[in-house]
Amino acid sequence: MYKKIELLTNLVMIIMAILIGVVLIKQYLFVDASGGDGRAVIKEVSAGSKISMPGIDWEKNGKTLLLALAPGCHFCSESAPFYQRLVRETAAAPQTKLIGVFPTPDSDDKNYLKELGVEINEVRQVSPGSIGVTGTPTLILVNNLGVVTKVWIGQLQPAEEAEVLSELHEQCDCN
Repeated sequence: MYKKIELLTNLVMIIMAILIGVVLIKQYLFVDASGGDGRAVIKEVSAGSKISMPGIDWEKNGKTLLLALAPGCHFCSESAPFYQRLVRETAAAPQTKLIGVFPTPDSDDKNYLKELGVEINEVRQVSPGSIGVTGTPTLILVNNLGVVTKVWIGQLQPAEEAEVLSELHEQCDCN
């Protein structure tokens, strides 16, 4: 009788381990295309992708540069001088809007930007996956229709920084 109980207990343990394994694999390896909150997820942001963010009027903005950053991201912090330059150079271009996009609560984001010396007025809390951001920093240039025209990922080299500025000046005729 003892051997039968032990065998039954072992079988139950094996079945439970398999079920837990299946649940974990399903949860972490097979991501729901809706992002879990019912919104469509862009696999990875790229030119031609359409971005939807509640409360943003793309048409009114003309064009928008989304700065997807995260507190604690050393590449974001090391890029602060470039972001400061972006703020300065777009200040005279009313048709160009900069928006900070963070995965964390708003108060943390504004404090982080203040620490970096980057004065971006509009900050949004957005799930990175919902706009196709797979890492930070990511800069996303969006036109007046909400369509991505350019994407830069990671800490930019001087030539890439020049490209970002050129795109902003070219598209806004603010030279």
